[in-house]
Amino acid sequence: MAEQNSIHGLWRSRWLFILAATGSAVGLGNIWKFPYITGENGGGAFVLVYLLCICLIGLPVMIAEVLLGRAGRQSPINTMTAIAKDQQVSSAWAGIGWMGAMSGFLILSFYSVIAGWALDYVFNTASGAFSGVTAQQSGEMFSSLLASPLTLLFWHSVFMFLTMAVVARGVNKGLEKAIQVLMPLLFILLAVLLAYAYTLDGFGQGFDFLFSFDFSKLSSESVIVALGHAFFTLSLGMGAIMAYGAYMPGNVSIGKTVLMVGALDTLVALVAGLIIFPIVFTNGLEPSAGPGLLFQTLPVAFGQMPFGIVFGSLFFILVAFAAWSSSISLGEPVVAWAVETLGMGRIKAAVIVGLVGWVLGIGTILSFNLWSDVTLFGKTIFDTLDFLTANIMLPLGGLLIAVFVGWKMRQNDVMAEAAMGNPLLFNIWHITVKFIAPVGIAFVLYNGLK
Repeated sequence: MAEQNSIHGLWRSRWLFILAATGSAVGLGNIWKFPYITGENGGGAFVLVYLLCICLIGLPVMIAEVLLGRAGRQSPINTMTAIAKDQQVSSAWAGIGWMGAMSGFLILSFYSVIAGWALDYVFNTASGAFSGVTAQQSGEMFSSLLASPLTLLFWHSVFMFLTMAVVARGVNKGLEKAIQVLMPLLFILLAVLLAYAYTLDGFGQGFDFLFSFDFSKLSSESVIVALGHAFFTLSLGMGAIMAYGAYMPGNVSIGKTVLMVGALDTLVALVAGLIIFPIVFTNGLEPSAGPGLLFQTLPVAFGQMPFGIVFGSLFFILVAFAAWSSSISLGEPVVAWAVETLGMGRIKAAVIVGLVGWVLGIGTILSFNLWSDVTLFGKTIFDTLDFLTANIMLPLGGLLIAVFVGWKMRQNDVMAEAAMGNPLLFNIWHITVKFIAPVGIAFVLYNGLK
């Protein structure tokens, strides 16, 4: 393939790409979803299945998506248009780029609302609002937040502004600068909270829960959940990783870099579990508390423990930082496309994309209160957007990426762009992308639709 140049600039180093891609991957899924689905599916045995799914499906597809991004050097939409033309295949394959950018944009619209909850909880925890609360009171406080459209709108607005303020400044002045601050702070917060969790009486119990293997607690449903989460936690199929891959220097090994991103993403998820479960067990709470674990169960624990205000505030700052680092990667693909195709300046494109996402997010806000009885296909607006993206668009996008790289691109071009060096490793990865990953993703897609 002909050498392409990005008009948006390049990451200044391999490590900046690793931090950026890790920031995209590390989000609410790691700190909110991973601990509670681990709790619901029996702990350590589920973690093992999840790690296998990361290795067999998540990382191979991530390599393929970064490869496409670097080969095209443009927004996902224009990248796939250019590569389809270069490979002399149907222009319909450009749909991968459109689907990725649109799914990322739709996710951003409701992700901003959920991240706003974390911002609200930072201030509530710091003010001592959760001191001494019971489980019932904590649940009522969370319900009160969801019932207030104006409060949700305020935090949604703050978070969307923070996101687009970074995206508007471009790759080097915006994305890089934010990542260089956010990711080290996120790792420091993780380390501080992990050290605190280690001092708690329930640390040993939490460690055993996370790492002891009891396969009797695994079900076929657990495997489906692990497979789905392994795919979604790496931000695959939503345009973000392809967009970030477009800014990756040409002399960097994609395989080694993606392995590092996968390792850091998984490490954050495991450390989050080692923080959350000791707190849960120390306070006699239920580890399988479901989606309410973060916003209903943990505030009870922080409200009852020594220095709970300090460490509770740090925890929700950590959640907010993780959400912020992910959200900027969701906004980048559409903004990059607007700059390339419509000739807009970065700031104007970011303002327009942010405003449209903000307006769309109002539908999510109202689905928790005033429009809770308004349904599409039997689901609220939020549930519809979540189902459409998580169960259909992302796995379908990932499936098409695997099929395109595995079956439609010329193998010599794939080998040259991957630049793995070791032909055996390349062949193992290529076979995985051609055969194993598509089957696994199709399995996720089928069960999501079912």
